[in-house]
Amino acid sequence: MNPQGLNRPFYVIGENIHTTRVVLREGKLVAISPSGEESVRYATTAGETRYLPILEEFKSRQAYREGKVKHVMVAVRAAMSGVEPVASEGLTYLQTLVDRQVRAGADFLDLNVDELSWNRDEQKAAMHWLVRALEPLSPVPLSIDSSNQEILLTGIEACEGRAGKPMLNSASLERIDALDIAMHYELPVVVTASGSSGMPKDAEDRIDHASQMVEAALAKGIPLERMYVDALVFPISVDSQFVNQCLDAYRHLRAKYGERIHLTGGLSNVSFGMPCRKLINEVFINLAVEAGADSGIVDPVASSLDRIFLADKQSRPYQLALDMLLGRDPGCVNYLEAYREGELD
Repeated sequence: MNPQGLNRPFYVIGENIHTTRVVLREGKLVAISPSGEESVRYATTAGETRYLPILEEFKSRQAYREGKVKHVMVAVRAAMSGVEPVASEGLTYLQTLVDRQVRAGADFLDLNVDELSWNRDEQKAAMHWLVRALEPLSPVPLSIDSSNQEILLTGIEACEGRAGKPMLNSASLERIDALDIAMHYELPVVVTASGSSGMPKDAEDRIDHASQMVEAALAKGIPLERMYVDALVFPISVDSQFVNQCLDAYRHLRAKYGERIHLTGGLSNVSFGMPCRKLINEVFINLAVEAGADSGIVDPVASSLDRIFLADKQSRPYQLALDMLLGRDPGCVNYLEAYREGELD
């Protein structure tokens, strides 16, 4: 997409169709339907209010007992069941997720079913079904996302390429053979900065791991313009230097590989465990772009990029979040105090 306030494209990988996604049972999105069922209430893009029933099989699970509903997983299970009317409702729910992200500017739609089941065959069947169900509904290409190469291949092979070739998300030093899939099908590919046996410890690790992946991809004939490097965004609540490490990696990789390569990441990861996540995410997106990122695995519905790049960077909430993200507020003390005082609204 081409957001206002930015003089170049920013490639959005919409992150919402993941079976990890939750809504709170006590939140505004869970309600009793007119037929008396506990449901996820949602509005279609046409403005119609609808209700996705929470299947009984989910009510015995730990997430539900902890007050969470894995709504995308509910929708996929319902739609795959073939049992009406819940199957049609599940598909309508998934179509709404597609429509909303596309309208908000997504360039790819990321699909992930890893948490749907512990059974590999069930995971593969779910990925195949989801691709075949959603690809005809989407005017933008899909992004096939998994930590398992078999699931990645299942999703890629299920794609017909109606809106363009799918993206492979992702390849890493731990599963470098995934590059062979990207090479064979001539796909855009997310390559991550994770190591062969764990996560990077600092900016130097990120740069080294990511560079190894880029060089490996180049050696296989994958051009820079088809690579999206995920520098790995970690929560600021865990370590005040995590953001600086990621930004340093963006700067170095942009300088090293030039303008043809894409730099991306799960940008909303930065705010895990913190209040006012939307504010933190939006400030971080600006920082990432300034450091060289031209893509993000984000929710374009929750984070309006047109608004983000035109934000008032001198406002007190913005400055508080900025200081925290840049490590100038160790322990997030000032930010959390401002939150308690109501200064972040």
